[in-house]
Amino acid sequence: MSILIDSSTRLLVQGITGRDGSFHTRQMMEYGTDVVAGVTPGKGGQTFEGSVPIFDTVAQAADRTGANASVIYVPARFAADAIFEAADAGIALIVCITEGVPVGDMTRVLPFVAERGVRLLGPNCPGAITPGVCKVGILPGQIVAPGNIGVVSRSGTLTYEVVYQLTRAGLGQSTCVGIGGDPLIGTDFVDCLRAFEADDDTVAVALMGEIGGTDEQVAAEFVRDHMTKPVVGYIAGRTAPPGRRMGHAGAIISGSEGTAGEKMKAFEECGIGVAERPADFVELIQERI
Repeated sequence: MSILIDSSTRLLVQGITGRDGSFHTRQMMEYGTDVVAGVTPGKGGQTFEGSVPIFDTVAQAADRTGANASVIYVPARFAADAIFEAADAGIALIVCITEGVPVGDMTRVLPFVAERGVRLLGPNCPGAITPGVCKVGILPGQIVAPGNIGVVSRSGTLTYEVVYQLTRAGLGQSTCVGIGGDPLIGTDFVDCLRAFEADDDTVAVALMGEIGGTDEQVAAEFVRDHMTKPVVGYIAGRTAPPGRRMGHAGAIISGSEGTAGEKMKAFEECGIGVAERPADFVELIQERI
């Protein structure tokens, strides 16, 4: 099994004719993802790679192809409208890769998708991959392997590092999810942890957090109160100075709650194994499964 995406995922790509959209669409298709449509206003009637029909609107694409998921590769100023359009068309899963989406835009987007029961992943995220089955976004398919370890992270590149370590050690993954590092995102740690807990084929979870906000503390409490499966966690940014944003828009310490020390303490108190460095995930997970 898996979470979020599987063999039934029928994907449409918003921004399929752009530089990033076209490059990553080819990557997703080569991995085996069922890309059924693309959307670029004004280019309806054309095809991508001679086989994927392009439509002017998401509504047209969904109606004609039965697409149930969308991935967004459009500039930041258009990202909110792209999400609105996909949600309004009834797309069940929307993955927004775009970074730099204004926080003000997200304050309008989040209630809109929630009212429609739509799952939004991102923005500013690498997407998700179910190894050997389906890839939506930019996670590299060559470093993953099918297995039973769930992976969820705020950091894309940190995800790659940990997944590579797991794969080298023979610890394949059920699904790897990058939730994004912005202050306002559609899917958080708890959403993914809840899904992994319900997934019969996931036996343990690797969780990568970072400084800023309190999402990791909330996730730790969820693990303590609701999860039966072991979770191992890591916090990036332990040497970051207070008050300075580090990489992600959400990675900024304000007061004490956003520090790496507070998050690691919460992990320990709630029964989450704490990795001192990404390479430690292998041993800590092997001890718990």
